[in-house]
Amino acid sequence: MIHGLLWFPLLAVFIWLAWAGRSEYQKLEAYRIWAEPFDHAKYDIYAVLGQKGSDITWGKPDRQSPKDLQTFSLKQVQDISVVGDRPIDLENPPDKAGKVAIAFKLAEEEIKIPFTGLPMAIDWAKHLQQDWQNLQADTVNI
Repeated sequence: MIHGLLWFPLLAVFIWLAWAGRSEYQKLEAYRIWAEPFDHAKYDIYAVLGQKGSDITWGKPDRQSPKDLQTFSLKQVQDISVVGDRPIDLENPPDKAGKVAIAFKLAEEEIKIPFTGLPMAIDWAKHLQQDWQNLQADTVNI
């Protein structure tokens, strides 16, 4: 009887791990389907992000499909930066930065898209800054 009582918490942990794994798999599958029409997309536990041309769409991962989706255009952006506890230099990033996000400064608001890791945030910021600068150059040349 005592052995059964000792194994019961372990069984509960395994059941919880199986449920958590299935839940994360469902989120990944929903993201995979959602991300198909985008040119570039990213998934992590904090946010999903998709880029199609100059449009950026982001939201929170969910088992059915990403939720709380917001879309804005890089044409509306005034500045792009990576922020942690403070702004981060993309060329000389710190080893650790705490919670990391890409910050998009628009005329009326600032949008922060969270990332789990600094290297991925820096790669995305560089990519988006390049696209943003190309859009600005195209606008000046018109």
